[in-house]
Amino acid sequence: MSAAHNGSTTVVRQGLDPVEKAVQAMAAGRPVIVVDNEDRENEGDIIFAAEHATPALMGWTIRYSSGVICVPLEGARADALALPPMVLVNEDAKGTAYTVSCDAAVGVSTGISATDRALTARILADSSSTPSSITRPGHIFPLRAVNGGVRERPGHTEAAVDLCRLAGLAPVGVIAELVHDDGEMMRLDSLREFAAEHGCPLISIEDLVAYVVASEAGNQVAIPAGNEEQR
Repeated sequence: MSAAHNGSTTVVRQGLDPVEKAVQAMAAGRPVIVVDNEDRENEGDIIFAAEHATPALMGWTIRYSSGVICVPLEGARADALALPPMVLVNEDAKGTAYTVSCDAAVGVSTGISATDRALTARILADSSSTPSSITRPGHIFPLRAVNGGVRERPGHTEAAVDLCRLAGLAPVGVIAELVHDDGEMMRLDSLREFAAEHGCPLISIEDLVAYVVASEAGNQVAIPAGNEEQR
């Protein structure tokens, strides 16, 4: 079940997990599944913290997703790494703010393998990285999150950054859209089955927004301790 807060009232949504469970999983280096509203994209993304990217986790993500790996980060972080917008005029229907793509500058081969992409993700999350730590273009697609997170834009980009922050991690995530074997997008019923099969918490962006608002109001505290079993 999923709990959304409205003052002292808790609204329970069936088939979803509490946001706290997703925060714990993120802190422990495990992936979570986040679904947005049916009237938006109506899609579910695998999300995990970029600093916890491993070849195995990246390979698993590539296997079950479209294969397009994006790394949401704050605008200030994108600027610090010299990652400008991909285009001057963003025509994306949902306003997804792609920067130029990139690879790690050192330690990769072609940049496309799970090992290479995991390394690039970790470098993007590393506060000591500089513009020279990456090359452009590449095989990872950074996304610039809006200031204010999911409260301002209820997208997977902002959800990834907010979840990382709530988990006490660098606010840099990894996201990829879940698809069926035929390449079509997974919807909520299939996302529930996938999450149960793979032991991933499943939350909605709607519940995450409510959690963030309640947390900032002092009514709710994130649980950064990664005390659940590793997937």
